Amino acid sequence: MHTHWKNRSSISSALLLTAGVATTMIVAPAQAQQITGSVKGTVTAPSGSVSVSGVTVTATSDVMPKPRTATTRPDGSYSLLYLLPGYYELTFTFADGSVRKTSTQVLLEQASVVDLAYQPAETEVIEIYGSAIITEGDSSLSNSFGEDVISNMPVGQSYREMLKILPGVEYTENGKLGPSAGGSGVDNSYALDGVDLSLPMFGNLSSEPATHDIAYLSVDRGGAKAIGFNRAGGFSVNSTSKSGTNEFHGSLEYRLQNADFTATPEDGVISDVDQSWIIGSLSGPIIEDTLYFYGSYYRPEETGEDKVTAYGPAKSYKSTRDEYFGKLTWAPTEEILLNASHRVSDKEITGASIGEFETDDRSQGSESKINITSIDGSWLVGDASSFTFKYAKYKEEGATLPDVMLNFTPVMGDALDSSDLASQGAFGIQSLRDYPEGADAATMAQYDLFNSYAQQYINQYGYVGDDGELSGGGGVGVYPTIDSVEYSRESFQVGFDTELYTGNLTHMIHLGARWSELGEDLRRVSNGWGSIAYVGGLGSDGENDVSDVFYEVSIEAASFNPDGTIIPSLKSSSESIDLEFNDEIQHGDFTYNIGFLLSQDTLYGQGLRENSNNLSGYELAPGEKYEMYKTDWKDMFQPRLGVKWEYQDGANVFANYASYNPNASSLARAASWDRNIRGTLLVHFDENGEYLAAGGAPGSSGKFFADNLRPRRIDEWTLGTSKLLTNQFFVRSHLRYRYGSHFWEDMPNGARLYGEYGPAGGVPENIAAKGLYIPNLDDMRAEVGGSSYVIAEVDDGQTKYWEWSVEGEYNNDKVFVNASYVWSHYYGNFDQDNTSTGNDANLFIGSSNYGDGPGRMPWDFRYGNLAGDKPHKVKINSTYTTDWDGVLGAFFIFQSGGAWTAWDGTPYGYSSSTTRYAEPAGTRRDASHWQLDLSYTQYWEFVEGYTARFRADLFNVFDNQTGYSANPLMTSELFGQPRNFYNPRRIQLAVGIEF
Repeated sequence: MHTHWKNRSSISSALLLTAGVATTMIVAPAQAQQITGSVKGTVTAPSGSVSVSGVTVTATSDVMPKPRTATTRPDGSYSLLYLLPGYYELTFTFADGSVRKTSTQVLLEQASVVDLAYQPAETEVIEIYGSAIITEGDSSLSNSFGEDVISNMPVGQSYREMLKILPGVEYTENGKLGPSAGGSGVDNSYALDGVDLSLPMFGNLSSEPATHDIAYLSVDRGGAKAIGFNRAGGFSVNSTSKSGTNEFHGSLEYRLQNADFTATPEDGVISDVDQSWIIGSLSGPIIEDTLYFYGSYYRPEETGEDKVTAYGPAKSYKSTRDEYFGKLTWAPTEEILLNASHRVSDKEITGASIGEFETDDRSQGSESKINITSIDGSWLVGDASSFTFKYAKYKEEGATLPDVMLNFTPVMGDALDSSDLASQGAFGIQSLRDYPEGADAATMAQYDLFNSYAQQYINQYGYVGDDGELSGGGGVGVYPTIDSVEYSRESFQVGFDTELYTGNLTHMIHLGARWSELGEDLRRVSNGWGSIAYVGGLGSDGENDVSDVFYEVSIEAASFNPDGTIIPSLKSSSESIDLEFNDEIQHGDFTYNIGFLLSQDTLYGQGLRENSNNLSGYELAPGEKYEMYKTDWKDMFQPRLGVKWEYQDGANVFANYASYNPNASSLARAASWDRNIRGTLLVHFDENGEYLAAGGAPGSSGKFFADNLRPRRIDEWTLGTSKLLTNQFFVRSHLRYRYGSHFWEDMPNGARLYGEYGPAGGVPENIAAKGLYIPNLDDMRAEVGGSSYVIAEVDDGQTKYWEWSVEGEYNNDKVFVNASYVWSHYYGNFDQDNTSTGNDANLFIGSSNYGDGPGRMPWDFRYGNLAGDKPHKVKINSTYTTDWDGVLGAFFIFQSGGAWTAWDGTPYGYSSSTTRYAEPAGTRRDASHWQLDLSYTQYWEFVEGYTARFRADLFNVFDNQTGYSANPLMTSELFGQPRNFYNPRRIQLAVGIEF
């Protein structure tokens, strides 16, 4: 029998013995950013039958090296803090020597409340077991799931895929942008063992740790307390990895999804990729009852069939990843608990991005490496106080690399070997050009010269077309660019918790402080000479004046010095200091929460240094770090207030107010002085390949900040109720409203002065009256240069979100069901999730094309439904345990389609229609989507202690490939047609063994 079933069934089978014990999970403080939970409760007894003060309460579990012990206070209450999530036996030892026992489950970042009603006994020890399913932790809208749910649901292998089981959160198959749940998809927070995995600068989930390591998952969607440093403008997810025990355990699994396991996609692109996964783990004691270990190995692999281009066969696509994880759990004493874990993941891709008319050598690949380190500890000081600390570090290194690397670095002044351009970089073969209409003799002679060279290159590098003749227009050589970037996030935090009793009030006080730093190190160079174009004296488009330039080379870099030399690395960073205070006050049936989070963010760029003698306050210093902007403490005061009335056992109503200042921002790079968007150095050569000249063609430059910016803010009000209908069934309903304001964007300094610009409208008078964002910008630019764009608050920028939800959960030894319905409306005039053509990408936060000229301003048809608005969402997560050691898992989702808007630049006088709205935002909507996913796992204990496992996952059972992300360009023949489809039906098969 699978071990965790034993835990569940032993607890649940004893539910009939619940006389004298009421066990529920209700509002109680959980520990800040720890990978633990807690147990609290009160011992009561018939008048005078036994003293409820000084009762020893001991919690033991296989996941805790040593038990945790507390004694009841004069009123019979007790607290057992910082317990690793798992199943626990609680032993109550009374002064007269009598003992009572009960069991409960401790979930991640949740507090289990176990109230023991003492009943006299003659000579026997009565063991009473209870079940707990109502969960509430660091917020009023909290859910937590254990391994028994996660491992038996059809959720795939990655952290991102696991998010679909979260109640109230939209289902998405995006690869980068997160799901929307009351805020932008970039405002969510994702953590593993308390380490934030959100990509610095962009807020998306980049790291993809596998789900097999995750033991417990918790999510806070709203009504946050000042516990855990929650600044997420969407939802906050934490998860804890598995731990060792006093027994040795191991597992090995092989999972497979071949290309022919997938139905035909609606987009017509037949899958030619086979996928497989190898997953192994081992855990056990190093020192019995003191030090445990857990380790795992994960290897996903994808292989594609051979490809053929116009030039012939090309290499196969291949992606491999090796991920190692190790964790230690150490309890040197009963009062001290330490955890340390480290994860390293190496991924390599080859054979990607070979174009139809490119040679095999033009392919690119990539390499990425991720390191995640977590060290945390708790120290209990008596029964009422505790100290905690946590150190976390996340580092991701990635590189887009040519599969063929050239072994030289060009030097300005060197000649170009025009006889062997394929060995110099990426060379695009020009086709022959016709004479322009009305060309004179000199022009025709120049075109004849161009075509004579072009024909030579076609003969040398051309491909054989359908007509059997050599043709131009192809590409030879190598992939031209080497891109590498390093993201990092490091934090250290400390906390102190204590409980105070004043009369009939109980204060549970939490104090916390956190320092965190995140950064990006962007490096970009060319492979050899980079991209090489033959222009033959005519220019790349054939319309330029005749010149001596025969070859134009594009060398790309992260940035350039004013003299055109390359700055190889662009470093950007930000630093945050967060302080939090929370007092949870219990008074009879009422619990009051009073707290606040106080923050300060500092952005650092590159390319300036301070100079107080200059009007701008800076002077140019290429490559040097400088303080770009620092927020004021007073502008980042985030109150957290709440009240709960438990009007009867297991039933309550609650109300909360919370404010959040999201810290996801791209401005540390986007506004940095050294920053260029794929900066390009153009190098020219003559007919013989001799060097002529070079000049930079940067795409952007640094930006100044307007004065007195107030940080982006989300204000939230929540009203709800929850009720435990039986020991196995609870319901919860709530109404929530969120208001977002003070959005930062890079805007043209004179945007307010655009006036009227055609039938689409113009600048409102009250906005125009404000004038320039920075009145003396021209004088500042005269000192150090920089962009005419500035970082400013979006005028009247706002988002609004209404949500009504009803949720129910049922749990016994065979059945688990969590079902939720959410009605919501997400609207406003600032849509962070709709700032590019595709939107599923790492897009700049604070430096998008929003506000970039007429048609993109907040008053240009921007007010309406936002892209994340999906009014109706129904989710059902369920598992069923059979009598023959099998588990059936099911996931069902129905949700409305996303809102979208027609784009047309014509009314604004632009040929470009990108994100220029032709109608009020969100006028149209994609089709609604529903799907059912199923899984079945069969266990077979073939030798005592050894269990074989077979598993099948069937995703999108009814192959409902709903189209979404409609083409918004009115000028396109594909206007209104979906550009993406939900994944087709597919099956995964797995076999494994565990002991």
